[in-house]
Amino acid sequence: MARIRTGGCLCGAVRFELEGEPFLIGVCHCADCRKESGSAFTLYAKWPLSAFRVTGETRLYAGRNFCPVCGSRLFNLHAEDVELRVGSLDEAPDTIGTPSQEGWIKRRDPWLAPIEGASQSVEDTPR
Repeated sequence: MARIRTGGCLCGAVRFELEGEPFLIGVCHCADCRKESGSAFTLYAKWPLSAFRVTGETRLYAGRNFCPVCGSRLFNLHAEDVELRVGSLDEAPDTIGTPSQEGWIKRRDPWLAPIEGASQSVEDTPR
């Protein structure tokens, strides 16, 4: 039986479930990800769209889904997959594994070390 992970927004108006394991885990240091997260980078994981179920209303801005009540950034829906912000999971992010790719490293802060074993892209990473 496949593992089920749950998560949602800060206020609880949006909830989701993910079945199975992510097929990709990544970190992005681009300016957009910094702005959307309010942090130095974004940690995300991708699952097939068929493994994702969501309840509650979300709003969309530039391809990014967020809760209209509390503003939590949650996921990006693509034709074949969902790119989830790992911090929106109910469990600690370390349970999904180590990132396999790191993008926009030209903007990575100098106090952050490269992720050992992860591919390193100067700018965008393949989606």
